Amino acid sequence: MRPQQYSRLKAIAQRWSRRPEEADDLVQDALLEAVRQERDLSVPENLSWAAGIVRNRARMAARGAGRRRRRETAWQSLSPEAGEADAPVDAASILEGLPRSLKAVAALALSGHNRREIAYLLDLPDTALRQRISALRRTLKQKGVAMPAGFPGLNLDLAYGHIRDCLLPELIRQGGIFAAHDPDGHLFVVTRSRKG
Repeated sequence: MRPQQYSRLKAIAQRWSRRPEEADDLVQDALLEAVRQERDLSVPENLSWAAGIVRNRARMAARGAGRRRRRETAWQSLSPEAGEADAPVDAASILEGLPRSLKAVAALALSGHNRREIAYLLDLPDTALRQRISALRRTLKQKGVAMPAGFPGLNLDLAYGHIRDCLLPELIRQGGIFAAHDPDGHLFVVTRSRKG
């Protein structure tokens, strides 16, 4: 790669990134992807492709930062109403006293997994998972604990978003079962064990 090509990619990264210190990382990600796909960046089409990688990674980083800011703002704005004596329910108190089967579902849901992921990880058919979720709701209601907002993965209408759409090529390449991201936007692919 020639210095002027690198400078062009760096200029694009600086234009698209929200923070100047991100520009080098964005260019490095694009160069690593070019090496992985064996693309010669001296070809103009491949250089344009690398510029697109830089722009897309910058957009994903900006969206992740925006979501993180909204989450942190929402968390900080949560405060007990005036006259409300109850403290917020923590995960340990939710899991305490639950049967083992419900505890596993609750722990996975609290960590942000959706229904499909929980069903795979616990090796449950959908009907069994629905029964466990209903039992979990009943048990928490009997304990006087409302289903916390920290169970986003149990909603059927969970929006996977563009970030998960971007994982499809990696999911296919690695032969994974499913791919997702944690609440901070870190991506992961779950595959079967390669050991016999």
